[in-house]
This record gives sequence, structure tokens and C-alpha cells, in this order.
Amino acid sequence: MAAFVFDMETGDPDDFLTLALLGDHPDVTLVGVTVTPGTPHQVGVVRYALARLGLDIPVGAFNLDHKKARGTAEERYVPCVSSWHYRTFGEIPPSRDAEEGWVVLDRLLGPDTTLVTGAPLKNLGALLARGRPRELGRLFMQGGFAGEGVVPREKQLPKFRGMTTCPTYNLNGDPRSAAAVLASDRFSERRLISKNVCHGVVYDAAMHERVRSVAAPGPGLAMIREGMTRYLARAPGGKKFHDPLAACCAIDPAIGVWAEVEVYRERGQWGARPSPGSGTWIIVDYDHARFVDVLTRRGR
Repeated sequence: MAAFVFDMETGDPDDFLTLALLGDHPDVTLVGVTVTPGTPHQVGVVRYALARLGLDIPVGAFNLDHKKARGTAEERYVPCVSSWHYRTFGEIPPSRDAEEGWVVLDRLLGPDTTLVTGAPLKNLGALLARGRPRELGRLFMQGGFAGEGVVPREKQLPKFRGMTTCPTYNLNGDPRSAAAVLASDRFSERRLISKNVCHGVVYDAAMHERVRSVAAPGPGLAMIREGMTRYLARAPGGKKFHDPLAACCAIDPAIGVWAEVEVYRERGQWGARPSPGSGTWIIVDYDHARFVDVLTRRGR
């Protein structure tokens, strides 16, 4: 099984569900997790998930004393955790059981690892600025945008039709680190699972029934079932499934259709232009059935 590291945030259910997915997927060995911005509430949520998954692995935080903290007591920190986490899984206590995020990445990443990022690239940017210069393996980033000139018109989502650039949360969360990651030659493979595709991927009632039909789901898929049962009760139209798509593409890149591009930033928005030989690939379409098959695959 391939060694994976997951860099995440907790402002949205996606990342928690992706952690559950990676934590017991039969094709993955999850060896570490890092979180941005890294508040004690976020670390507590990650530690809760890992305990349910039966994993004792390193956790890294960008900054446990992040500027969003108010005062010194843990309970006075701004959580940076969505209310869905607590509505679904109860009162999860904060934790400071974490190392510096870049230190965890520095120790764990190497030629044979895969890093999946579902957050602003603060931890990875800090690693590139401070860590040892060596190969860091495969990188699959949730974020970015490919539009007109890269994605065929008939494949463009209606809300993005004709657009060449678009704001994208994870890259705009730390543009300097994003630029450093995109310019780095330390990754053997660099792929962006961007909003031009992932905004069309929805976990709806049909997908929930598929997940519910899996026999012996294991703790990870059980958490996805539990979390999405609660989510769909409040939002029956479904949930965009950005980060799980990124994780599944990292497990099986053939889920995606890819274009080799240069990724650029213009007036606070991100775009991509064709650039053969760049070493950076962005998703332009995906195989839904193959994605769901990877998502629900079980049995080590």
C-alpha cells in the first residue's frame, strides 16, 4: 500500500470526510496528518478521527498559537472548526498534541510518498522554505482553476463557461506558498484537482445509498456514512465533494482527465494555460463511476 500524508483544514466537512476515507482505504497507508491554521480545536478533531480509525500517527499544526486565538486558555481559541463537526460527532475536546506541521512533512515525505492537500499551503510552503532539499514524492492539490482554452467548451460547468480565471480558496489562502509549490522541482508528480471539475461532484442521496450498501465498511466509511446522514438531513440536495475527489484521484489518477499546464495568478484569481513539459497537470474531466468505485472500495 502507498504511504500517504494528508494536509487539511476543518472549516468544511470535506476534509474530515477525506481523512476518514484515507484512514482505512485498502490502497492507502496514512502515515501523517497536518492541519492549517492549526488551532487546538482542529487538532482535537483530527485526534478524534484518528482514534476512531485506530491510527497512532504524527499530527502537525501550522501554528497552535495562531493569531485567531483569543487569550491563552484553549477554550477561548477561535476553533476554525465548522459547527457540522460538533453537531455530528459531539463535543470533541481541544488538543495540543501536535508538532510543527512543516517538521512532520519534512520527516515523512520522500520519493515514495503521496501528499494530498485540502487546505491553504502554509505547511508545505514552510517546508519548502526550511526543510532539507530532496525529492518529496507525488503531490495532489485540491484547488486551482482551468477554464477557456484548457477545458473544452462542452465540458465546462455552466457557472464557469467562458471564464479563464477564478478565485480559489486553497491557493488564495497563502499565495506565496502556492507560488513556491508550483515552482518547485522537488515533486515527482504535481496535479491539481480544481474547481472546474470538483464543483460538479456532489455527494447526493444516490451516492449515499451506494455508500450505505457497502458491507463491512470499516471505521472510515462508517464515519462518512454517519457524517453524510446528518448533512443530508439538513441539506437534501447534497454536498460538493471536493477533497474526497482529490484523494481518490491520488489513489487512482485514471479517475481524471488531465491537461499539462502553467498555473498563474492574476488580480487575485487563478487560471491555467497549456504548457507541455511544465510538469504540472490540472483536471479537466473525470470518470464518475470510477470515482465512486474508489471511494467505496473496501477489504485490505
